[in-house]
Amino acid sequence: MSIPPAEHPRESDVAGAQQRPLPALSAEEKRYLIWLIAFSFFMQMLDSTIVNTATPSIARALEVNPLSLRSALISYVLSLAVFIPISAWFADRYGTRRIFGFAIAIFTLGSLACGLAQSLWMLTAARVVQGFGGAMMMPVGRLVLVRSFDKSEFVTAMSVATIPGLIGPAIGPLLGGFFSMYLSWRMIFFVNIPFGIAGLWLTRRFMPDYRGPQGVPLDVMGFILLALGMGGFSWALEQAADGAPLPALFVAVGAGALIAFYTRRSFRVSAPIADLSLLRIPSFRIAFTSGFATRLGVGGMYFLLTLLFQIGFGYSAIMAGLLQLPQALAMMLMRFFVGGIIKQYGYRQVLLINTALSGCLVLLFATFTITTPIWLICAQVFAYGFVMSLQYSAMNTLGFIDLAPAQASMGSSITSAVQNLSMSLGIAFASVLMAAFIGDTHDNVHYVDAFRATTSVLGIVTLLSSLLFLRLPRPAAA
Repeated sequence: MSIPPAEHPRESDVAGAQQRPLPALSAEEKRYLIWLIAFSFFMQMLDSTIVNTATPSIARALEVNPLSLRSALISYVLSLAVFIPISAWFADRYGTRRIFGFAIAIFTLGSLACGLAQSLWMLTAARVVQGFGGAMMMPVGRLVLVRSFDKSEFVTAMSVATIPGLIGPAIGPLLGGFFSMYLSWRMIFFVNIPFGIAGLWLTRRFMPDYRGPQGVPLDVMGFILLALGMGGFSWALEQAADGAPLPALFVAVGAGALIAFYTRRSFRVSAPIADLSLLRIPSFRIAFTSGFATRLGVGGMYFLLTLLFQIGFGYSAIMAGLLQLPQALAMMLMRFFVGGIIKQYGYRQVLLINTALSGCLVLLFATFTITTPIWLICAQVFAYGFVMSLQYSAMNTLGFIDLAPAQASMGSSITSAVQNLSMSLGIAFASVLMAAFIGDTHDNVHYVDAFRATTSVLGIVTLLSSLLFLRLPRPAAA
């Protein structure tokens, strides 16, 4: 991909010089602020995993095929990808306190709508609303921490704020299984309401009201092009999974044309919604493209394992949640070693080897059968979580190692959007494969066979994606 020179100075290059003076916070105010941001991280991360183990229960209640629930999962992650790029603009224009409170309110109302949904399309629409709230919540929270803490304090503050976010994925599948078995799947969403009310009170009390450069125009046309392009690719995969390849092809071609048009246009406006000139930086470009390819292979594994454990093996929702708990625990444990491993071996070597190892572990999931011992399933899931924690940490930080401070905000926005887009497409891609391998028969034996075939393909895709990291320049890789 050739990157033409920009015709105007970038807002991301000068934003740092235009920031308003920041009011100093007391030590007590900073402490409360950290826990407010941690609270929001936990709420969103819990919601991103709690739905997985309840998928079969929701499908039965709404009288749809469990594979059809992919739209409810994809719509949430895709909504995050679409709306994250505009979150910083709104925070700069209207203030962090107002936008953060607005985000929590929208997320809470979306949760209420999810719990009241009577059909799949209602649930999918409500998940889009949830995603819109989440897209405003997490980036604005990170932005506030950056502006509130000195560099010497920021790492510690961010580490404390993300701990609850790590706990969310650990207890989400188990909590989702408990609610769906003993109460109602609707409680999965209703549980967010008291958290949301508390978050609104905490925001009003402790959130500082920072604003950024004024007068920067919102790239409305760029946002529309990106939203339609990303949504089009996801919808095309949905159509392919539903057995409509021709409409899927037409939509995919149209979505590709919109993305191409946005790419060309983004180099001709002064403040694009996503500044693709950052792709001139090799480390950022490779993190962007190679990370996308890797997540396409692994993005649907949570969804696939849920179907396997409950539909293929006949385990309860709680048991399915327990079987995924080792993955979350391993991901938390690896956090203590990530920094040392990357410093010791460098990004290039870590990502080459670890991506290939991730593909091998996905291929190992294809060995699961109804007779596979529980301890072996837990061991493989734990190993997968350990490797994927290193994988995500390395991919997420690679793109920032060569960015200037003034480019970090735009780089974070682009990275977050691409992460969520690739995860949503990963779920859709896995669903397409499952639908193709299952055919018209949906008994448990066919689910197991389809799962094994699907993970074989995904493992190969992940293995091949490791080769993309060969393009990483050695100076940047070290």
